Amino acid sequence: MASVSVIDPDIIITNLHRRYTGVSGTINALLPVQSRDLRIGFVGTDLPGAAIAETVNPNNFVRLSLWQAIRLSRQPLANGRKRVWHVRRDPEMMIGIFLRDLLRFPIRLAFTSAAKHRHSWFPRWLISKMDAVIATTPEAAAFVPNTSKVVFHGASLDRFSPPEDKRSVWRQSGLPGRYGIGVFGRIRPSKGTDIFVDAMLKVLPDFPDFTGIISGLCQPSEQAYKQAMLDKIASSGQSERIVFLGDLALDDIPMWYRNVTIMVACPRYEPFGITPLEAMASSCAVIASRTGAFEHIVEPEQTGLLVPTDDVEALAKALRELMSDPEKAIAMGQRGRERVAAKFSIEQEAAGIQSVYAHLT
Repeated sequence: MASVSVIDPDIIITNLHRRYTGVSGTINALLPVQSRDLRIGFVGTDLPGAAIAETVNPNNFVRLSLWQAIRLSRQPLANGRKRVWHVRRDPEMMIGIFLRDLLRFPIRLAFTSAAKHRHSWFPRWLISKMDAVIATTPEAAAFVPNTSKVVFHGASLDRFSPPEDKRSVWRQSGLPGRYGIGVFGRIRPSKGTDIFVDAMLKVLPDFPDFTGIISGLCQPSEQAYKQAMLDKIASSGQSERIVFLGDLALDDIPMWYRNVTIMVACPRYEPFGITPLEAMASSCAVIASRTGAFEHIVEPEQTGLLVPTDDVEALAKALRELMSDPEKAIAMGQRGRERVAAKFSIEQEAAGIQSVYAHLT
């Protein structure tokens, strides 16, 4: 990484949350792309995995402490333009407002809003003070009156790529059957992990060639929730056919997307939901519930299927449709990657965000 004295960043990107979250994942994916064309200063929690260090442009990227970013931002850029701070959480908005409005720093503030509900009064006030607001879906934009642009999240077609052959790749998993069905993300009720388990228990006895995997972090507060699912799976005699992989290392996640033929995302509520895009980039057919951005992402009968939220029977029916015709699922996955390349690549997300920055500096 270059030193602070070499790079005077046009854009300060903050990630002041200690835990790795969906927001962290978005930043993790965007930084290598954004640093191709923009001078980026990154402030906050170190991002795990080797991808950032290996893929950012070292001539355009610098790691800053918060105090270094503040000191840099006291003055405008060398060309006289104002520096942009891209913030994504309430505390980060508060810091930006303090610097811009009270200390009169020459900065502009951009905020990304994903929530599909009315914010409480204080976040609404903070958002109203932003110079630009990027909404991740039209539905999220409807709750933020000062939205500047809707920019969908994107997936990296380099990091998430298909295997040579979906028909045989499952063998490398070491798990039973010929095909895999996967769920990726946190293990908690809002993510609908139990809905997936209940639906799989209904269909697995009729499809011996399939095995289900569940990947994601389970917080201590959700251990009882996970254990109840494990007990139900064991009592059904399917412990070898529905497997919890645990919280995979970031570098291992793309391999498991490649391994599975069908990916399921069945949350009860989701602001956006990036996992279907990652799965489609890996040529997986997707079955998703009607929440988040899934109705924008998935083309029914083309790249996957959509089901109502919190509906075990509907999910089981959709699973049966694809499990009974693996070739249909494989064809959906191939079209899914084409759809991501056409509409939802990480490069398109970065370009949309950059167009907002351009209006601020």
